[in-house]
Amino acid sequence: MKNRLLCFLTSLCCLFPLGAVAAPPTEPTYSFSVAPQFERRKLFSIWQPIVDDLQRRTGLRFELVTSLSVGEYDRDAKNGRFDFIYVNPYMVPLIDQRPGYEPLIRDSAPLRGILVVRKDSQIQRVEDLRDKSLAVPSMSALAASLLLRAELDRDFGVNTRPAIAKTHGSVFLHVINGLADAGGSSQKAFAEQDERIRNSLKVLHTTRDVPSHPIAGHTRVPSKVRERVRQAFLEMSVDPQGRALLAEVPMREAVVARAKDYQVLKALKLDSYLEE
Repeated sequence: MKNRLLCFLTSLCCLFPLGAVAAPPTEPTYSFSVAPQFERRKLFSIWQPIVDDLQRRTGLRFELVTSLSVGEYDRDAKNGRFDFIYVNPYMVPLIDQRPGYEPLIRDSAPLRGILVVRKDSQIQRVEDLRDKSLAVPSMSALAASLLLRAELDRDFGVNTRPAIAKTHGSVFLHVINGLADAGGSSQKAFAEQDERIRNSLKVLHTTRDVPSHPIAGHTRVPSKVRERVRQAFLEMSVDPQGRALLAEVPMREAVVARAKDYQVLKALKLDSYLEE
């Protein structure tokens, strides 16, 4: 009997050497990336507290990352680089099948583009901008570039010379410093600027409404994880502390987002304004 027990223990030692402990499964870290609407420091000051709160509510791990410019960010989204994204609405019909992002939530308030000039500018009407320079964050920025330039062309017969400023904040500085005759941005981005910036500019035109930026999850992320993220943002939106964090985006009221919400953008046929 003793010999049998000794043989059994010896076999166990061969299978599980002394000191060897089974490693616990590694918890994945999901990349969470946001469109670079503001300069990097401001972007992280707004979004890092949101991501921290998201971790607390879901029990998941996230790493906040971004790209250097709006154009680079759009390319990264098209390539499916990130697990979760806060993305240009124009991109949704392009990425809901390939690489496969599912919209999760969006702001209930719509997105609007605005056309701004210096407050002391000689440009008084939209028509005065014919063949003038227009600073935009990127050619593909929906409200600030695509929709705005389409309306200037179709509704006013005005063509401009786009100049890439890379961020919404840079658009305003281009106009204030005389580097561009006018600028295209979103109403939300303008509202987030310092009072000094806003008081130096005037709005000549506001575009029609389109659905706001969604937070979307890549389909490679398990569906139960995507749903946990969706529910966490919906909870955040009704919690006073969470609402205060989302207001900095700005996102006033998070609602469920679906890919079909963004199909209306296809009807606008904005592709011809991507590479002017």
